[in-house]
Amino acid sequence: MIRPVKPDDAQAITDIYNEYILHSVATFETEALTVQEMRDRIEGISARFPYLVFEAEGHVAGYAYAHLWHERAAYRQTWETTVYVAAGQAGKGIGTRLMQQLITACREDGCHALIACITHENTESCRLHRKLGFRQAALYTEVGRKFGRWLDVSDWELLL
Repeated sequence: MIRPVKPDDAQAITDIYNEYILHSVATFETEALTVQEMRDRIEGISARFPYLVFEAEGHVAGYAYAHLWHERAAYRQTWETTVYVAAGQAGKGIGTRLMQQLITACREDGCHALIACITHENTESCRLHRKLGFRQAALYTEVGRKFGRWLDVSDWELLL
């Protein structure tokens, strides 16, 4: 079931995200977050933007949210999306369902354009966004460094 995030989800979301921080290049963060840091992020984002979780058998199996793409006023109707699925839950359609509902919520909230910033070698995320109607709008080479490697980033865009 997909539902709005609750403060009590902070532990599960922290666990999911820290797995990506510590073991993948899907995020460019390099230090694990505390539950309180994540709770603060959740509260700040969900107060203004859609923030959804996928709950399966009483556990958070994934989450997705939108936030401002850039802070300048002219960008106020362009939002960036984020989606993560718990380890062992990939390939079950969780990310797709979360993103479909997030796109709908963003459209209803007056968003005009969605941007997904994806580590270019994250082919599963690129495939997901393409399937949802996003198109690659930019490719930046060697803009991030993690695990001793230079990484490329692609921006994907969906006009609502």
